[in-house]
Amino acid sequence: MTYTNDDFPVDDEPLFNIGAVTRMTGIPESTLRMWERRYAFPASQRTAGGHRLYSQREVARLRWVKQRVDEGMQIRQAIHALQHLEREGEPAVWAPAPPRLEPGGASAELFCRQLTEALFRHDSAGADQVLSEAYPLLPMENLVLDVIGPALREIGDAWRAGRIGVATEHFASHYLRARLVLWLRAGPPAYPVSPVVLACAPGELHEGSLLMLGVLLRRLRWPIIYLGQTMPLSELAAFVEDVDPAVIVFVAMLEDSARALAEWPRWLPQAASANRPVVAYGGWIFSEQPALAEQVPGVLLGSTLREGIATLNRMLHALNPRLP
Repeated sequence: MTYTNDDFPVDDEPLFNIGAVTRMTGIPESTLRMWERRYAFPASQRTAGGHRLYSQREVARLRWVKQRVDEGMQIRQAIHALQHLEREGEPAVWAPAPPRLEPGGASAELFCRQLTEALFRHDSAGADQVLSEAYPLLPMENLVLDVIGPALREIGDAWRAGRIGVATEHFASHYLRARLVLWLRAGPPAYPVSPVVLACAPGELHEGSLLMLGVLLRRLRWPIIYLGQTMPLSELAAFVEDVDPAVIVFVAMLEDSARALAEWPRWLPQAASANRPVVAYGGWIFSEQPALAEQVPGVLLGSTLREGIATLNRMLHALNPRLP
């Protein structure tokens, strides 16, 4: 597997569904399925629902084979030629990697704008295309934090301002949530260590930042257990005893959910007294009302999601000092 300097996998992770691969390569879905049946090419993985997923490397292999076919080579010969070059370690098979862009650059802003415009048009295929184009150019951290995150905020702002209706807000939010869930499940092999439990505070329904946190933790190979929206604290004690997590992370975006979160020591007395598991938290409301953080025991992860990821990564490495 190939990694960026930030240790986020970029080449072999299965992220693209068959529709996105068709748009990226110009090869019809029926042809991709037929090639896989006849020639065991391209290599795909399956989601829990049985849908094909392809990696960036497989997309590159498909483009190479299609170019040979367009030049007049038979498909079987093109695949054999590709496999021969790969056995010989021939670097010419792979096109040069596109340049990786800086965080927050103009291209990330452009991708975000194109993505939200497609979703406001209810164009999921167009949104797929935007993300397919963004993925090779942006590290996963920037794709999540500088494209998906701002898109989620723009969707909420547009709904509150009356620029989109409830149905459009639901459509767009659900699309992005589904994409994050897909990335969450498609992460690299996790370290064999105690997991991180991710949960929204009681009464908290906004889980976008929690999903983004989960995706990026998985890219760093930390095992996670995702609990999602509005987790009742009274239900946690037995669960924590069963799974023995290293860290529990809560997200609160609203004042009421932040105040409810302050009650966690009542339900997790061992964590409160022995700091095992570590309880951490974050969310927009703690930046807007810093005094709330003084009422919630535990580790405040930072004022931004990027800070929170860095804090958690350092914390988890400190708890697991033998890991690389």
